[in-house]
Amino acid sequence: MLPPRSTFSVLSTATHRLGQVLGLACAALVLWLGLGGQPAALAGLTDDKYDGNIFALYAGNGSLVPPKVSLEQSLRYGKVALVVIYVDDSSDCKKFASVISQLQAPYGRVANFVPIMADSIPVKASYEPNEPGYYFKDAVPQTLVFDAEGELLFNEVGTVAYEAIDDAMRDAFNLLPRTESEELRRRPLNEVNTELVREQ
Repeated sequence: MLPPRSTFSVLSTATHRLGQVLGLACAALVLWLGLGGQPAALAGLTDDKYDGNIFALYAGNGSLVPPKVSLEQSLRYGKVALVVIYVDDSSDCKKFASVISQLQAPYGRVANFVPIMADSIPVKASYEPNEPGYYFKDAVPQTLVFDAEGELLFNEVGTVAYEAIDDAMRDAFNLLPRTESEELRRRPLNEVNTELVREQ
């Protein structure tokens, strides 16, 4: 037969359990608030906070990540490549994601798009020309355009204008300059296609 427990030991056990529950509740509240007094999910286009894949969130094009080929594979296949080195927690990269997505519309089927997370580039003493680290300037976003022979045609850091990258892509494909050719644009759906013929 067990001896009866004193009222003091029952109260002590109840107080101890209440303290544990309150401690866990406080810890959960601190985690929920993100340790900074703000909810952790408060991130946007204009800040340097991580909130997910920038191509899916800010360019509406999650198909770019992960890339279908590496830089090495693209150079080996002899195909034009547009490489962008980025990070997901940079406001400049977030804004620039839509430019890369816009370029995929005219060039996505004929060129390799190779987005590379800067953090995934291994730190080494030296790199080969088929490795992203060979070209990386320790700043993001960085855009590179290679022609089909693997020659680097364009290498710029920062939020580069669509037109500047488009000019490099036109050079890679030996296309007429934008000033001498019609604008590349998608045809609206359900458009009636007619042919104009000169009168004779």
